[in-house]
Amino acid sequence: MGGRTLVRGDGTPLWQQLLTDLRRRLDDGEFARALPGEFALAAEYSVSRYTVREALRRMREDGAVVASRGRVSRPSAGAEIEQPLDEPYSLYVAVEAAGRTQRSVVRIFEVRADGVIAARMGLEESTPLVHLERLRLADAEPLAVDRVWLPHDLAGPLLDVDFSNTGLYPEYRRRCGIRVDGGNENIRAVFPSRGERELLGIDDGVAALSIERLGLAGDRPVEWRHTLVRGDRFSVTARFSSRTGYRVDLSEPV
Repeated sequence: MGGRTLVRGDGTPLWQQLLTDLRRRLDDGEFARALPGEFALAAEYSVSRYTVREALRRMREDGAVVASRGRVSRPSAGAEIEQPLDEPYSLYVAVEAAGRTQRSVVRIFEVRADGVIAARMGLEESTPLVHLERLRLADAEPLAVDRVWLPHDLAGPLLDVDFSNTGLYPEYRRRCGIRVDGGNENIRAVFPSRGERELLGIDDGVAALSIERLGLAGDRPVEWRHTLVRGDRFSVTARFSSRTGYRVDLSEPV
């Protein structure tokens, strides 16, 4: 038998009662590092794992806790990671600015030819490209899947870099003399594929922001990037004033 009692038969679903009590305990600071696992909570409250899962799902939806697949839920670190709209985004900078610890798991790092990506960059289809794919983490929680392609004749020196704990743009400037100072970007909401959901540790109903960017150094294409960011942990903001104005271009996906 569990150590806590929920009221049965009063018309209030058990998951809702459990949710209320877990929120109270969370606010009281009882779960400083992590919530108990599903089995422990089911035993403590004498309820099914389904009831526990539904309560935890609601807590994840409202941002009270975070969790990835195979790991226990833990209190949210607070504010989501924010990216200003008036400057090129950098997940490395945004995560650090939010006071979070960032790390990357490098999944692919190689030289390859990709005719579709090369054409998007205005290059010959056979142009060798440095391709880097990373799973980006914030406080050890999955945040984004980041894929970038760079012309090999510019980015070759980057092949010696360990990108698990450093940003691409600082290394691109330092080692190759390339500074991304402009370009075109498209941001839209999508539902990730099954494989992407597993990488990001999110449920079916969680959307993501798909960010596609053609990065330029002057007028020269130096980067094509596709980043898929968890929509529940990341936001895009804009600043405006009567002096500088405000402009956001919205267009249909192509």
